[in-house]
Amino acid sequence: MKDAMRGGDKPRLGVIRLILAAVKQREVDERIELDDAQVTSVLDKMSKQRRDSLDQYEQAGRDDLAAQERFELDILKSYLPEPLDDAEIDALIEAAVQATGASSMKDMGKVMGQLKNQLQGRADMGAVSARIKARLAG
Repeated sequence: MKDAMRGGDKPRLGVIRLILAAVKQREVDERIELDDAQVTSVLDKMSKQRRDSLDQYEQAGRDDLAAQERFELDILKSYLPEPLDDAEIDALIEAAVQATGASSMKDMGKVMGQLKNQLQGRADMGAVSARIKARLAG
């Protein structure tokens, strides 16, 4: 934040302030101090909101608002852990299926529960859910 202030980068400073406000809001709401995993969760949620807004703005032809969302999303990504590639995600899914003994769709919650902390902020959980369904279905 200080670097953005010193450099006069007002757009970046605005996004950093949004991030800090979201973290502080969650800390106040839950009366706790967030650890790294919980901060990553907040950043992941903010990124998902930006992706959804970006899609809606692009469909509506609002390029100005889409550009702002894209900018905010890029800054949020810089604070998230490096995303996993498909092979790494598949390997983690396979390990979780083996560890939980999952054999059918009824066991999907167990697998998701085990993977959530490992993949938070590093993969789109919607896409991971679809991969787990495909793995357990066939």
